[in-house]
Amino acid sequence: MSWWQRPRAERGVAVAPSILSADVLRLGDELRAVETAGADLIHLDVMDGHFVDNLTYGPHVARAVARGSALPLDCHLMITDPASYAPRFAAAGGVSVSFHLEVEVDHAGLLRALRAAGVRGGLVINPQTPLTGLVRPLLPLCDLFLVMSVPPGYGGQRFDPAVLSKLATLRQWRQEDGLEFALEIDGGIDPQTAAPARAAGADILVCGSALFRSSDYRTTIASLRGDG
Repeated sequence: MSWWQRPRAERGVAVAPSILSADVLRLGDELRAVETAGADLIHLDVMDGHFVDNLTYGPHVARAVARGSALPLDCHLMITDPASYAPRFAAAGGVSVSFHLEVEVDHAGLLRALRAAGVRGGLVINPQTPLTGLVRPLLPLCDLFLVMSVPPGYGGQRFDPAVLSKLATLRQWRQEDGLEFALEIDGGIDPQTAAPARAAGADILVCGSALFRSSDYRTTIASLRGDG
C-alpha cells in the first residue's frame, strides 16, 4: 500500500526524493536505490525556462520514471501554462500534480479538473508570496499544498526558516476547516531542517541534494523522518 493509500492517521511523514539532484546517467539505479532505502514518493521538478530560469523534464521523462519505480510520482510544475501541461503529466503517470499560486490560471478550475481525472491536485507557494485570504477558499479543492522554502528553479539552495509560519498557518486552517490535504515542503531539506519542518506540520519532505549526496540513503531517509 502506497503512502497516499494509507489512512491519513497512519501515513506518518513521507520522504520524497527529488530526482533533480540524482545522477541522471544512472537514473534507473537511483530510483531503485531510494525505493529500497524506504522513500515514499518520487518528486519530479518540471521547469519551463519561463516561470523559472532552468529547464528540466517533460512528460516523456515522467512516463519513464513512473514505469521505473513503484513509488507514486509527485509532479511539481514550475511552469507558466499548467492548464495545458498538468493533464499531460497526469496521463504520463503523475499520481499528484501541483502548480503555482503565482501563475495566472483558473486555479480552482484546474484543481477540479485534476481531481475529476483521478489525480491528486495541489497548489505551490513561493517563499516571498504571502498567504492571503484568496488561498483559504481554494484549500477544499487541494489534495496537497506545497510550501517552497527556497526560490524555485535550482537545487542545493539554503533553507529559509521564515516559511515555517506558512506551514503552521495552513495546518491550523486545515484543522479548523476539517480538510484532509497533505502539507509538503521543498527546498534545503536535510536532517537538520527537516525537524522544524515536521514540527510546523509538514507531511511530505522533498529532499534532493542532502539525500543524493549522502553515502547512505537509508540512514538519511530515516534521519529526515526523525527516526535516526
